[in-house]
Amino acid sequence: MYIKYFRFLVAILFCAITSCSTVREKPRPATSTGKEAKREFRGAWIQTAFQGEYKDMTPARMKKDFIRKLNYLQACGINAIIFQVRPEADAFYKSDIEPWSRFFTGEQGVAPAGEFDPMAFLIQECHKRNMEFHAWLNPYRASTAGNTRFADSHIYHKHPEWFVTYNKQILFDPGLPESRQFICRVVRDIVDRYDVDAIHMDDYFYPDGGYNDDGTYAYYKDEYPDKAAWRRSNVDKLVKTMDEKLHSIKANIQFGISPRGIWANKSDMAEGSDTNGGGSYTAIYADSRGWVKNGWVDYIMPQIYWN
Repeated sequence: MYIKYFRFLVAILFCAITSCSTVREKPRPATSTGKEAKREFRGAWIQTAFQGEYKDMTPARMKKDFIRKLNYLQACGINAIIFQVRPEADAFYKSDIEPWSRFFTGEQGVAPAGEFDPMAFLIQECHKRNMEFHAWLNPYRASTAGNTRFADSHIYHKHPEWFVTYNKQILFDPGLPESRQFICRVVRDIVDRYDVDAIHMDDYFYPDGGYNDDGTYAYYKDEYPDKAAWRRSNVDKLVKTMDEKLHSIKANIQFGISPRGIWANKSDMAEGSDTNGGGSYTAIYADSRGWVKNGWVDYIMPQIYWN
């Protein structure tokens, strides 16, 4: 029991100490109301992929567990929940595009009892408590350890050529336009059908150092002689397209990303920080600084995993 609560509190602490800066400010009222509007982002992540706690729960027990967590977090002053709705190109919500998650029902593609929709339930409960709901997606990951048994409806069966295997994980190939188009289609579906306050992506872009993508790169190397620059451009295209599509659907929606806290180390680039850890720009080809400068994200939430 102590271990379980410790993990939960660590998740809260992670968000409490994670820095967050808004880069697309919403307009302030023209006249003062005498009170300064609260603009702090106090968020907590609720992950679904790694402890496996939900697959053994009935919908009734899951609802009770969610309510317990939300009540506790509300009492702590949390005003936003970042809930992992898509850990493996699957769904913790009702979708006609991707199958139900194995982390939800125990087997990918198997529907929950009564077609219970966790995301719809959590949105309703969050909004009751005046908390935002941020739908957290892992954009490229399709299998956390290569041992996922894909449901018949999973996109992997229809387009295996869109995927690569790296370190026992199965990932969408970021170099393919089809991968970006599919991911954006999934997100558009969420925003069209659910009253989410934000779409959130974490730091799973290219894996550390990339992988053998010579076959895909061969089509683009005349335009991008530098493979690293090509990889960064692929991630940039996803982020930029996501930003444009989201705000064309719903003007006031937020788009946030939690990249590695180090953009680049000074030892790698002159403009880098005086740090010593995995840099986002060089290790996973994610130009988080560029996204902020270009205004492609509404908030950036760096993950502070380094010494």
